[in-house]
Parts: sequence; structure tokens; C-alpha cells
Amino acid sequence: MRLLCLFLVLAVCLLQVLAAEDYYKILGLDKSASERDIKRAYRTLSKKYHPDKNPGDETAREKFVEIADAYDVLSTATTRKIYDQYGHEGIEQHRSGGTAGRQTHDPFDLFSRFFGGGGHFGHAPGHRRGPDMEFRVGLPLRDFYNGREVEIVLEKQQICDACEGTGSADKEVITCDKCSGRGAFIQKHMLAPGMFQQVQMQCDKCGGQGKMVKKPCGVCGGHRVVRRDVETAFTVEPGMDKGQKIVFENEADESPDWIAGDLVLVLEEREPELGKSEEQRTDGTFFRRKGRDLFWKEALSLREAWMGDWSRNITHLDGHVVHLSRPRGQVVQPLSVETVVGQGMPPYSEGHLHDQSDEDDDVPGNLYIEYTVILPDQMESGMEKEFFALWQKWRKKIGVDLAADGNRPAHAHAHAEKDEL
Repeated sequence: MRLLCLFLVLAVCLLQVLAAEDYYKILGLDKSASERDIKRAYRTLSKKYHPDKNPGDETAREKFVEIADAYDVLSTATTRKIYDQYGHEGIEQHRSGGTAGRQTHDPFDLFSRFFGGGGHFGHAPGHRRGPDMEFRVGLPLRDFYNGREVEIVLEKQQICDACEGTGSADKEVITCDKCSGRGAFIQKHMLAPGMFQQVQMQCDKCGGQGKMVKKPCGVCGGHRVVRRDVETAFTVEPGMDKGQKIVFENEADESPDWIAGDLVLVLEEREPELGKSEEQRTDGTFFRRKGRDLFWKEALSLREAWMGDWSRNITHLDGHVVHLSRPRGQVVQPLSVETVVGQGMPPYSEGHLHDQSDEDDDVPGNLYIEYTVILPDQMESGMEKEFFALWQKWRKKIGVDLAADGNRPAHAHAHAEKDEL
């Protein structure tokens, strides 16, 4: 009977091990993931499934615990090696037996190591929230049109990994014996015989913290936090506008004393410059943008503007070609504007799928072409005579009296001939 019970216990444990989901799949990674990939995945998923962000959702809470457990194993070289070789069963044996065995981190303690605030999320009541951080990121118009995955490096304050935010090399924190952990004490001052004033003073021994460490951490020097360059990745969606804000919740400066504020990236459009690669050498680099519409100035010669019979190929921001042309005999007036429908910025909306939006939100903008006419600086004498004679011939036949046409008073010595074609 005893053997049967032991067999059942082992069978249940084996089934639990077999049923456990792969740690790499929990974090959305493969076995070749780097330490940075593992940390980035944990930061993203732990915020997504945190119980404070999903109140009453038991599934999210279980997912949050699984994510913490997966990170706890894969973030340490020793346990990751054991898991890669022996799977969940090896980790269970490592935790339960031998001198190397250790207990898993509480999921909220683990979250606190990343974001501070005692493991709470966002705007949890009763917990101090740190300041938000705002950075401006300059991008070329091409990235706003095509979209892009961007990686930048920012200097931020982070909780020290070496001491896990305790400030102590051995992770032991003691209560200050001068203020008894209050961070302050009452000091009496005699103003006159028999007359005293009580003043609350910050404890100079613990710096008002109420706690002390015997062996300061060698990495942070006992400050519990360090400043380091942090790689931040974000996505620019096609059609986003300049001034768009991308918010990373709880990704601002960290501290054990507060819940990290939000990191806010503000997208700005850089001044146009010719790209280095052939793909970046497009006319569209120098488009001007206003909202969803794009603007371009195209130069025409006098012959093209007056006689027609020309064509142009404008290379857009993604490399496709916009064709412009006029048949012979079709005049283009200087500063006239042509509208190329649907060749502006792609549509972008911040609304959710279930939000009601206008039909115009799904329509791309237009490309507006403004034509400028370039006149020749000078002409050869023979060419000038021929043009002048031709002009004189036709303005006598179909010319317009500009003064009369503009309702202007006639000049006293005005000629009877017409002025211009």
C-alpha cells in the first residue's frame, strides 16, 4: 500500500513536470535568446499581465506568476544551463535538494527589482510614483511614411542588480539604532530657563532612511541605484504624425522608494537630407508635410510650361514612381497646383478596433505639386530677333490690352496696339 501511494505521488509530480509550459515559450523566445532578450521580454510581459493592471482576472495572475518563474530560471546562467539540459524536472531537483538548491523569487519581489514600488504597478493607491521622463526623437519623413523599428540608447537610473536595490553587498539591511528606523528624531532646544522648543531633525546617521547597511554594495556604493545606458526599442507606424507620443509605462527612472514613472518618447521630424544609400536617394526625401498631405515643387522650362509635351517621374518615399506629364499644347501656369489623389501619407488612427471613426480616417492624403517656371537668363541675338518677330506677329492678332482688361486708367500717351498674348 505504501509503495502504491509513493508511486501515485511520483506519477502526479511527473505529470506536473510534463504539463508545465516551456519557459522560453512563456517569454515568447527561442533557446538562442540573449540575456538582454530575456530581460526585455520579462519587462514587457510582466507589465502586461500584472494583477494591478488586470484586477479580478485570475488567468492574468497565473500568467504573471509563470512569467516570473520563467525569468527566474532563465536569467541565471546556472539554472538556465540545468533547464536546457534536463528541463523542468532538473529545475525541480535543483530547487528541492543539494547545497546548490534555492527558493524561487516571489513574483512581486522580482517585479519590484525592475520597477520599484514594492512590486506594484502603475498608479497603485498608497504608493509613491516617480516622475515621468520625456525624450524627443528626431526621424526623417521617410520613417513616418514607411514605418520603422527603431532602437535608441537612453541613460536612465535603474535599481542595482548586484544588491537588488538594498544597497548592501550581502543584501542585509539593519534598522538605524539612532532613530529606531523612523528616519528622524526629536531634539530639544532651550529658549530660556524653563522654556524649551522641540524640533524634528532628520537622522544624520542613516540620512533619513531609517535603515543602514554594514557592507555597502561595491557596484552602486550603497546608493541602491545606478545610472546606465539602456537600449529602448519602439515601432513607428506608417502615417504617424510629428509630435506623436509613444508611452512606456513604468520605464522611467527607477528607485526602491517609488513606482517608476512613464517613459514618453515624442517623435519629431528631422530636416531633410540626402540619404547615404541608393534607396534613400529619393525625391520624396524633400517632400514637405502638412497633416496627411504632402507637397512638392516641380520646375518647368519656358517651353514645357508654354508648349507642353513633357513628362516627369518623381520617386516617392517608398521608392514607387509618381508620373507627371502634359500633352503638346497644354499650358501650365506658373505657381499652379496639381493634386495627385491618394499619394500623400498613409492613414493612421490611434483609435481601437471597436471605436467609431470617420470613413476619412482610412483614406490616404494627397500629393500637391506646385509648378514653377524657369525663364532663360539670356538669349542669343539671332534667337531674340526671331522670338520678338514671332511675338509681334501674334500679339497684333490675338493680343490683350492689359490696361483695359484690368480696368485701369489709360496712359495719356498709350499706343493703340495690344500688349500681350
